[in-house]
Amino acid sequence: MNDGYKEDVFSTSVRAGKRTYFFDVKATRGNDLFMTITESKRVGHENDGPVHYEKHKIFLYKEDFDGFADGLQRAIDHIRSLQGTGEFRTADSNRKNINELTGEHQEDSNLSTNFNFDDLGEDH
Repeated sequence: MNDGYKEDVFSTSVRAGKRTYFFDVKATRGNDLFMTITESKRVGHENDGPVHYEKHKIFLYKEDFDGFADGLQRAIDHIRSLQGTGEFRTADSNRKNINELTGEHQEDSNLSTNFNFDDLGEDH
């Protein structure tokens, strides 16, 4: 108990591809609650050498819970609003849309490309 907290109160995790997010609620020796949010990202592949994990941790204290939750919810709501325009991918999009590939904005989702085979030259 040399790290300043008394006990782990609650823990849950969310897997997201190569990342895992850990939400750990802890109690201090003075019975104050705080949360740590840890992002753990797998780096490397068994075939390429040793695999290790990069970890980034945020400490969130009880006096900041409401502000953090409000800011997070506003950001999520804004992202979902932007996704609703059709210009941005959604969480269930499994493929890159043509806008990402070309860097251009297409009004029509049915993309067709017109070109003349004669433009390729006689060698082809």
